[in-house]
Amino acid sequence: MEPAAAAAGEGQRFKRIPRQAWSGNLELDPLLNENLEQWPHLNELVQCYKADFVKDDGKYGRYESVAPPSFQNQIFEGPDTDIETELQLGNARHSKPEDATEDDTPSTSGRQIYETGSSASSSKVHCSLSPLPAYEPAFDWENERSLIFGQRVPESLPAINNSGLKITVKVLSLSFQAGLVEPFSGTICLYNRDRREKLSEDFYFHILPTDMQDAQISLDRRGVFSLDAPSPSVCLLIQLEKAATEEGGVTPSVYSRKEPVHLTEKEKQKLQVWSRIMPYKESFAWAMIPLFEGNHAGGLGDAASPSSPLAPSISGSSSQDSIVDPVSKLTLDGKLNHYSSGSSVIVEISNLNKVKESYIEDSLHDPKRKVHKPVKGVLRLEVEKLHDSHNDVDNVSEGGSMANDLNDAGDLNNGRCSRSSFDGIRSSLNSSAVAQKYAHHNGKISDADNGDNFQAFDFRMMTRSEPFSQLFHCLYVYPLTVSLSRKRNLFIRVELRKDDSDIRKPPLEAVHPRERNTMLQKWGHTQIAVGTRMASYHDEVKISLPALLTPQHHLVFTFFHVDLQMKLEAPKPVIVGYSVLPLSTHIQLLSDVSLPILRELVPHYLQESGKERMDYLEDGKTVFRLRLRLCSSLFPVNERIRDFFVEYDRHTLHTSPPWGSELLEAINSLKNVESTALLQFLQPILNMLLHLIGDGGETLQVAAFRAMVNILTRVQQESPDGAERNRFLINYVDFAFDDFGDRQAPVYPGLSTVWGSLARSKAKGYRVGPVYDDVLAMAWFFLELIVKSMGLEQSRLFYHNLPLGEDVPPLQLKEGVFRCIMQLFDCLLTEVHERCKKGLSLAKRLNSTLAFFCYDLLSIIEPRQVFELVSLYMDKFAGVCQSVLHDCKLTFLQIICDHDLFVEMPGRDPSDRNYLSSVLIQEIFLTLDHDDLSQRAKAARILVVLICKHEFDARYQKSEDKLYIAQLYFPLIGQILDEMPVFYNLNAVEKREVLVVILQIIRNLDDATLIKAWQQSIARTRLFFKLLEECISHFEHNKTGDSMLLGASSRSPDVERPASPKYSERLSPSVNAYLSEASRHEIRGTPENGYMWNRVSPQLSSPNQPYSLREALAQAQSSRIGSTARALRESLHPVLRQKLELWEENLSTAVSLEVLGITEKFSVAAGTRSITTDYAKLDCITSILMGLLSRSQPLAFWKAFLPVVYNIFNLHGATLMARENDRFLKQIAFHLLRLAVFRNDSIRKRAVVGLQILVRNSFNYFKNTTRLRVMLTITLSELMSDVQVTQMKSDGSLEESGETRRLRKSLEEMADVRSKDLLKDCGLPVTALEAAPEGSSDNRWSWVEVKHLSKCLVQALDAGLEHALLGSVVTLDRYAAAEGFYKLAMAYAPVPDLHIMWLLHLCDAHQEMQSWAEAAQCAVAVAGVIMQALVGRNDAVWSKEHVASLRKICPIVSTDVSAEASAAEVEGYGASKLTVDSAVKYLQLANKLFAQAELYHFCASIQELIIPVYKSRRSYGQLAKCHTSLTNIYESILEQEASPIPFIDATYYRVGFYGERFGKLNKKEYVFREPRDVRLGDIMEKLSHIYEAKMDGNHTLHIIPDSRQVNADELQPGVCYLQITAVDPVMEDEDLGSRRERIFSLSTGTVRARVFDRFLFDTPFTKNGKTQGGLEDQWKRRTVLQTEGSFPALVNRLLVTKSESLEFSPVENAIGMIETRTAALRNELEEPRSSEGDQLPRLQSLQRILQGSVAVQVNSGVLSVCTAFLSGEPATRLRSQELQQLIAALLEFMAVCKRAIRVHFRLIGEEDQEFHTQLVNGFQSLTAELSHYIPAILSEL
Repeated sequence: MEPAAAAAGEGQRFKRIPRQAWSGNLELDPLLNENLEQWPHLNELVQCYKADFVKDDGKYGRYESVAPPSFQNQIFEGPDTDIETELQLGNARHSKPEDATEDDTPSTSGRQIYETGSSASSSKVHCSLSPLPAYEPAFDWENERSLIFGQRVPESLPAINNSGLKITVKVLSLSFQAGLVEPFSGTICLYNRDRREKLSEDFYFHILPTDMQDAQISLDRRGVFSLDAPSPSVCLLIQLEKAATEEGGVTPSVYSRKEPVHLTEKEKQKLQVWSRIMPYKESFAWAMIPLFEGNHAGGLGDAASPSSPLAPSISGSSSQDSIVDPVSKLTLDGKLNHYSSGSSVIVEISNLNKVKESYIEDSLHDPKRKVHKPVKGVLRLEVEKLHDSHNDVDNVSEGGSMANDLNDAGDLNNGRCSRSSFDGIRSSLNSSAVAQKYAHHNGKISDADNGDNFQAFDFRMMTRSEPFSQLFHCLYVYPLTVSLSRKRNLFIRVELRKDDSDIRKPPLEAVHPRERNTMLQKWGHTQIAVGTRMASYHDEVKISLPALLTPQHHLVFTFFHVDLQMKLEAPKPVIVGYSVLPLSTHIQLLSDVSLPILRELVPHYLQESGKERMDYLEDGKTVFRLRLRLCSSLFPVNERIRDFFVEYDRHTLHTSPPWGSELLEAINSLKNVESTALLQFLQPILNMLLHLIGDGGETLQVAAFRAMVNILTRVQQESPDGAERNRFLINYVDFAFDDFGDRQAPVYPGLSTVWGSLARSKAKGYRVGPVYDDVLAMAWFFLELIVKSMGLEQSRLFYHNLPLGEDVPPLQLKEGVFRCIMQLFDCLLTEVHERCKKGLSLAKRLNSTLAFFCYDLLSIIEPRQVFELVSLYMDKFAGVCQSVLHDCKLTFLQIICDHDLFVEMPGRDPSDRNYLSSVLIQEIFLTLDHDDLSQRAKAARILVVLICKHEFDARYQKSEDKLYIAQLYFPLIGQILDEMPVFYNLNAVEKREVLVVILQIIRNLDDATLIKAWQQSIARTRLFFKLLEECISHFEHNKTGDSMLLGASSRSPDVERPASPKYSERLSPSVNAYLSEASRHEIRGTPENGYMWNRVSPQLSSPNQPYSLREALAQAQSSRIGSTARALRESLHPVLRQKLELWEENLSTAVSLEVLGITEKFSVAAGTRSITTDYAKLDCITSILMGLLSRSQPLAFWKAFLPVVYNIFNLHGATLMARENDRFLKQIAFHLLRLAVFRNDSIRKRAVVGLQILVRNSFNYFKNTTRLRVMLTITLSELMSDVQVTQMKSDGSLEESGETRRLRKSLEEMADVRSKDLLKDCGLPVTALEAAPEGSSDNRWSWVEVKHLSKCLVQALDAGLEHALLGSVVTLDRYAAAEGFYKLAMAYAPVPDLHIMWLLHLCDAHQEMQSWAEAAQCAVAVAGVIMQALVGRNDAVWSKEHVASLRKICPIVSTDVSAEASAAEVEGYGASKLTVDSAVKYLQLANKLFAQAELYHFCASIQELIIPVYKSRRSYGQLAKCHTSLTNIYESILEQEASPIPFIDATYYRVGFYGERFGKLNKKEYVFREPRDVRLGDIMEKLSHIYEAKMDGNHTLHIIPDSRQVNADELQPGVCYLQITAVDPVMEDEDLGSRRERIFSLSTGTVRARVFDRFLFDTPFTKNGKTQGGLEDQWKRRTVLQTEGSFPALVNRLLVTKSESLEFSPVENAIGMIETRTAALRNELEEPRSSEGDQLPRLQSLQRILQGSVAVQVNSGVLSVCTAFLSGEPATRLRSQELQQLIAALLEFMAVCKRAIRVHFRLIGEEDQEFHTQLVNGFQSLTAELSHYIPAILSEL
């Protein structure tokens, strides 16, 4: 970290930092090198300024973190996204050769790096990213520490000159209109024009004329000026001087004439010669340049107006060189141009004012400038602002962090800088390399610390309230005016003399020269005031003072007059007089003095006695005015401090009386010193007081201690920023205090004794001691002193005899001292405890102070001794205490546990493990149960920060270190498991904190420890996994606004929270702070990939302000977004938002993978039965897997998931597949199917393989897949309700959605034999699917069965799809709707529950359509399912025969009571609902519906099934009801039969569909069953209505009017055709070949089930092409249709499966027609009647038939047949057999008619006589007609 050299010179612990020399010659002035030993206080002072700083390197902790891991983008796929492929394609486009290095850089923004490596095998799952870095991605140890209450903040090195701003000035050139001929020189200083005071000493420069270039060097020098803050009143005051003008020579006025003048050669020569021989200067011109412009007053950092020389350099490191090019001009009298180059500005000063004689300071301020004539010339300066390289470290901003620059770790990598300790930086700051680094602009080094530079002393140093940091001891003398009575050319010589014995002795060499690099001189000269009575001077003479001023030291001023004329030689000065100033009388910061002028100096001129003999000029008036300015850090101006120094010397040298009362007085009077003086000499005074405390007597010790407390308190009150620890005191303890550098015994024993004794002796009446607030408030200072003193002693003791590289052994404290410290600690502790209860902030500060005391002692003394202090503390604050006290306790622990070596600490007994960590865990756990919520949050935070600190610590990166740390913290998990309610009471944020810690601990544990944790009890193991489940749910990733899970979790919208801004719920709370910080700063510089982002949204960012979080929030508020996390996110800068999402993704991924890894370890351990868990259910594994599956997971997880699941099933398949785990299996099946819908192929493939693994296990343990099929069918049904099966097409109709297509594809792939490659892709062995139970070699896997399984599932999928596609037309097309339900019911037949559910839906649909028979069939089917299951289980009153009888009603009821029904008892499905009662319920429903359909014979069969139930239950009431209803049923049947009009229960129509738009119906024929009142016209209308709705613009609907056969290919393409024909049902035993016409009523003779599956219709046609022919041409085609299933069915229409047709010739037709009539009459005559009572209906039907047969007007039937076939030509065409048949038929017909008429006569009454007569007449005339054709007829009748 630091160069070894720095560490040498002290033990490794302390580092010596050499003081920096500040100006060129700060080697102690020769005057100081006198023997200092006789002046102890001087010795102290010099020591203070010269000694190296000693700095304790470890005091503020040091921490090196490893570089943060680079996060990959995790891909979270939804069912419809395929980001993976998009990224791969994107990468393929991107990957040009220059991108090759991209992958080494962590991608936090810009192009996302995506790794497509195949997933690691499951053993490596664990090596994946750990959750912690993603949870705490911006972990910054410095920052976390700074949040601790009472945290100590390191100060930077005390800067040598503590100024905010440095300016360098360099003179470039001077030019005049008249030409530069003679040399000029001048001074520049800082001047405050408002306060009219000089701010710095003068910087001298010389300018030689262009042809005297031999000494051009003088211009290279720069003056460096220091400034506190920019202010408009600060100017550069520039004064020029030149050689005094020769009388009669060339006057200076040539330089200021208006018209251009050029000097003649002669004049030039004259001037040059004169300037060479004339050593004395006269003032020539001056200028005042304001450095900053007015409008920027008020100290805005370094903002200056563009038009002043120092344009603002934009803060932050990125812009060091970008100084705004200033355009505007400063308008003084002349113009001020400046050109920018780098960060320096060239200033041209053309407003030089020529000096009139004897101008005085006031004339500089003359507003009208009457006295000043402008000089025609330009002085060019280069002014540059230095980036101060010494003391800016502490106000470094994040963006341009110096710390980072120094370590060249400039990238703020995810917020965690890889910085070594700050202190290391500060120590290296003192090399000039750093200064150069900062001063290196545009390639030109303007090094502030160059030897060439002149550091102008800053006079305000003397008035600042801060300790002097270096040695300076000078006097500045300013002669102002001399007023004489006659004109003279006067100048003054100044010198310092040691005594007044003899004026001829040389004076002291003490005057600083104007030329650099020369020795101190004996005297200095002023300018010459030419020809004036009132001489004014502007010179500054700097004199080094002797270390000790005696009364003899004095200044002598000698006044000279010189003639400015060229005589034979150079003019000689003549002494005019002297002035004398004794120094000791004028020691003040600033004094104006007036002195008389003596003519002669006699020896001993200082003594009073000599005063009379002196001879004064001007009558002894004080004509000489001068000003003195003392700048000394050795000589206190304050008398009380001087007294203290003197008494201290006397005490130390034992020259004072032994009781030392003067010293006591001096000590006590220090209280009254004014604060500036006190601060300036703070360090030496403290050193001296400590010295007295260390070895004075008790009285002195106490006095010194009290004085010290008093001084410290005053200093503390002075601190401007109100910090807890004053910066000057910190600097004293951290840097300056060196415990007397081994010149004396160490301080700590004395300090702790005196403090401790005061603590014990309150009774003694000293009003001081730990009980008083001032001492408590300053306790930190004393404790840090004690610790540093010990540390220094420790390192001194062991420094020499310590082998290299070994740690310094702990310091052995003397028994008494440690006891003293214990007592002191105890005493302070009591104070904390007492005061805390009153809630004083002092107590909390003191608490932190004590914690730091222990923290520091841990590094110095034996840790076990410190543990005594800690346990003392813990006893005092035991248990759960008041909130305030508890807070203190946490802070205490937080501070101590932050110790660098916390992990390596021993226990209290040598055998123990870490004592601190056990205390910490105990306390943190206690706190998590505390009532005060803020304490809980704090405890959780402490835990996370500590774990992060260990995890990222560069020292502990080995796995054994990590294991050791994990074991340290492992007891915490135990405690949480013991008291789970504590965990459950936490809020979500705290739970996350605790969980992330638990995961981190488990992650680094070895398997043995984990297994031990699982061995305790089943319940405890279960709780352990409960914690893991919590992890999954708390770190689940949900992209805002996605509902990616298909209903697996319900998401509540963001709840408004008033709390601090939360960008992310999931990540650590500190991330929110990091982000709000980052958005406040905006991102400085460029992000990693080098593009600057454009502002987010132009409306939001006002041009003059950065787009800040605050603004965004205000915007959000005003636009009513509310400050939800989402709105906050939106307000983030894109780069930050990307980071945030990246972290969240990775956190979620890491947690899932972590949990998966643990589960796998657990499963392996369970496989060897080495742990305690519920082996029957393995609920730990199942619950975790279910938890993982039900959350949205990234691709990386799915890749790792399959191998783990495979292994788990391999080990525990039997348990997992068992009945007890149905719920788990169902979940797994559900999620695998859900994933099979995904568009991303990697995920879909894995889902398919997952399903195959399930199938394999099913084969393995059950030899078949029946149960799994049921399972999958159930889950598929659940999934279908979640997946969107359809999507809208552009024309508004629905089509199959992508999800459905993909699901079908997956289900088909499942049965694909070629799955080897698939297994390899998914990281499974090729043999993964072989299902051979242990010990046998036969593979039970059967592809056939898998194919069947796959087919069943696809069928269910299609049924669901079809149903969904009907969505829009359900209300319109009732047929299709019913069919949809039917298909679903059939597809889900393996699962009774679903089967029943869809059947009931179907039943409802039918009832709405009033299709009662169909509805009844559905009810029967439901009852059938239940009866089968019950018969299968043998727990019912029914037997197989009953089922068979039910089947007669409803053929769908299958007789084989399959194993499937019993297999289907999946939890929540099956057995429970299948009871006898439910069966009866549905039978009764069927009964009711059949009754409504008037199909009574069905009702009878159903009642017969209900009766056994009531019999077995002996429910006689119910039985009575049943029999009553049976009676009613049979009566209804009788009634139907007795009716003369035969009963028809329904009408049937054949409908053929032809046309593309019919979709699946195209070219199919159906038989529709309609209510009995529906006529052909009705059904035509109904169907046209339904199908017209389906036509689009291009298609029209036609109805084919006849029932001929249709050839689909001959139809018009754009037209859709319907062909509708009425058909008749065919009886079971009917002879279809019979040519008779069918009369339905013939079949009603017997009651039989009206179950029809065949239908016929007859179509007449001619073969000669005529549409209508006579009977002789009229053929007949009889078409018989076979339907799929029989009516009444579950649906209203059945598909025609087979259609056969017979053709009848015209003769057969005729014969058939006649036979039909004969049969009808005979039927009527022979019908047996039950009793004589019902003559009436018989008579009516007889009359109807007879009238149709024999009435003359309708006899066309029989007659026309004769006419057609028996007359002439047709008769010859008939075959004889046909002729015979025809004649026989006619004869039989007539015979029956005759019989019928006779019967009719018997039946009629009076009223029908006339009718009878008509019948008889008709018959006779018919017989007559027929005899023409058949002569035999007469004889027959």
